[in-house]
Amino acid sequence: MSHDTQALNKQRQNLASYDEIWLFGYGSLIYKVDFPFIDSAPAYIEHFTRRFWQGSHDHRGTPEAPGRVATLIATPNETCFGMAYQVSEEVFEHLDHREKNGYLRHEVKIQLVNGKTKTALVYLGAPDNAAFLGDASIENIAHQIFYATGPSGANRDYVFELANALRHHQQVDEHVFAIEAALNRLA
Repeated sequence: MSHDTQALNKQRQNLASYDEIWLFGYGSLIYKVDFPFIDSAPAYIEHFTRRFWQGSHDHRGTPEAPGRVATLIATPNETCFGMAYQVSEEVFEHLDHREKNGYLRHEVKIQLVNGKTKTALVYLGAPDNAAFLGDASIENIAHQIFYATGPSGANRDYVFELANALRHHQQVDEHVFAIEAALNRLA
């Protein structure tokens, strides 16, 4: 699969068939909401963990020096915090472009903090996509992030903003916070 998944995502779900469309964001979609939405709420997805295993060749890095951004990895008995947004079909033109670097839209179940369960769409960078970088030590991940910069800015700012957003929502993510601490040691 190529890095650019826009065409694939347009074929994945019939968005017009949804009574309401919810989007689950677990990375920059928590703190960088650059699209209109109808409603929003903190939410959780079960059996996934957030990991900095996805390459960013287009936003937080370049093809020659990719950055690292978050994806969700299937993990039994784990829960990952994020934000849910009720959106219209039209926002996916923007979102498919924003999340084009190897991410595919998947339909999942999420739980809003008010206890309601919703069907939502989530962008996942699976191990079979061309931008997937996979596991590495916290130090190696932090080193790659520390030096990567792309059109959307320094890769380390992505980590710092995500960590701050998680703290704002009183959430702990050991992986994110360990990378943040390693980045601070490099500074």
